[in-house]
Amino acid sequence: MSILELKNLVKSYGKKTVLRDINLSVQPGDFAVVFGLPVSGKSVLVRLIAGLERPDAGQVILRGADMTHIAPGDRNLGYVPQSFALYPHFSVYDNIAYPLSLIRAPKVDIQQAVQRVAQLLKIEQFLDRKPDQLSGGQKQRVAIARGLVKKTDVFILDDPLVGLDFKLRERLIDDLKQTQEQLKVTFIYTTSEAIEATQLASTIAIMDDGVIVETGAPEELYDKPKRAESMRYLGFPQSNFLNGDLLRNADGLKIKTALFESNIMLNSAQMGMSVEKALLSKTAIGVRPEHIVVGNPPPGSLSFSAKVLLREDLGGEEIVYLDANGQNLTTVLRSADADSAHIDIDQHVTAYVRPSDVVVYADNKYVGRCVG
Repeated sequence: MSILELKNLVKSYGKKTVLRDINLSVQPGDFAVVFGLPVSGKSVLVRLIAGLERPDAGQVILRGADMTHIAPGDRNLGYVPQSFALYPHFSVYDNIAYPLSLIRAPKVDIQQAVQRVAQLLKIEQFLDRKPDQLSGGQKQRVAIARGLVKKTDVFILDDPLVGLDFKLRERLIDDLKQTQEQLKVTFIYTTSEAIEATQLASTIAIMDDGVIVETGAPEELYDKPKRAESMRYLGFPQSNFLNGDLLRNADGLKIKTALFESNIMLNSAQMGMSVEKALLSKTAIGVRPEHIVVGNPPPGSLSFSAKVLLREDLGGEEIVYLDANGQNLTTVLRSADADSAHIDIDQHVTAYVRPSDVVVYADNKYVGRCVG
């Protein structure tokens, strides 16, 4: 049985609808990540789960019971908000213990709980300090520990690493994953960072404009995205989308772009629409940056000419920005590759992509892949 079921949730503020027909199922022990760009609605969604907001319609089912109109304190959830506002006059120990002190838990239970989460988050040596004696990353660990100190099987973490630099974020990602596995609990976690989502999640729900567009395991969503939004947002750098048209030919359908033409292998089982409707729909043609290769095209590939606009060194790899017949594209090169040393800004190069790496969407829904 699911530990959490969201059924047809709707939430509006005045005339603005921020959540529309939200349905989501979370299994016990999941690290479920709600991923979306800022203002996609993910924070409102977790506040509805926590009971801090009430939906206009729909249900929040927790552990098999309808909690839609139950007060936050009676839902037995742990909650870590975006802001890690700590009480400056409290020690780290007292900040972490505060939720348990409010319910007058026995001192022995409080001490055991604080020591447990402090050890998990590697802050046990800071328990006697005040917040102004901590770094930003240490403060964030204290705030997370305060949210995890409650004895429950479901925790909500609303973008808890926002605002931290990359190195701090990387360390905390590892610690959070280990913490969730050791506690053997369910995490419901929001983020707008694609790398963070894929590193942490066992299940990802992708939100766009108040709607969950697709749900699945990270590798499934990355390798076989059924919606254009999933391919667009999940991955770094973001996927390239080409302008083009979906046309009928003797073999079925083809795409025509300013860079190449190709037949399509339709996936009628996943299309969810007729060919006639697909032909009338807006087309999106996606290619991930790592699938665009600069170099001599092998037989059967889809090749095109491009101008190098910029090279961005990320250490072991580079992001190369291209202008291909007026379309801005990104590709990823390993810095150690021999070819990458010979690519200069303003240079005209040949690039190519394998047909099977070109994904075609109609009305944002998966249609199929190219076949050359």
